[in-house]
Amino acid sequence: MLDLFGRQDDEIEILPGRKLQARVDGLFVAASDHFETRATSALDLTFDGIPGDVHGGKTRRSGGREPWYPRGTEIRNERQLSIIAADELAIVAERMGIAEIKPEWIGANMVIAGVPRLSMLPAGTMLFLKGGVTLKVDAQNGPCRIAGRSVAEHVGMADVEAGALAFPKAAKRLRGVVGWVEKPGRIEDGEEISVRVLEQWIYR
Repeated sequence: MLDLFGRQDDEIEILPGRKLQARVDGLFVAASDHFETRATSALDLTFDGIPGDVHGGKTRRSGGREPWYPRGTEIRNERQLSIIAADELAIVAERMGIAEIKPEWIGANMVIAGVPRLSMLPAGTMLFLKGGVTLKVDAQNGPCRIAGRSVAEHVGMADVEAGALAFPKAAKRLRGVVGWVEKPGRIEDGEEISVRVLEQWIYR
């Protein structure tokens, strides 16, 4: 019988959990049929995410990120919210040679300040909002051409398609994370967040 616990110590690296303090630095919501978002002072979250938001719902349809399913397969929606950091967007803008990238242009729902390298938060990280909401990070948000095209159009690039293609390269590992609602409630702009990075197991 295979000994599941007979692996060498150097094959598994365990990193301790840690806590970080952060704050909400912007909230945004999209219409049910539109990718781009608009600023709001608060979000009322349910187990479906943001009611009426294009990414809301307990389930969603699979796309290019899930090549193991036929496109359009109904699956669990772990991408209810798009969470980003302003400092990372500034790096992306610099790489693209433009003045700025606004959160609304790329469909962000929440800007968080105070977390270094926010896009590198591991899956399972928990965000405890002071008002009672809990969010859980599912994964890094891979940049796509849809967001890139929106950026290119907003800044008035002469070649929109070139801008759309440039964004995924410039924003790799800087596009923030996606997450879902573990405990619903109301989030206010400026609210404090306790970020709990769980113990990580590096499985080689």
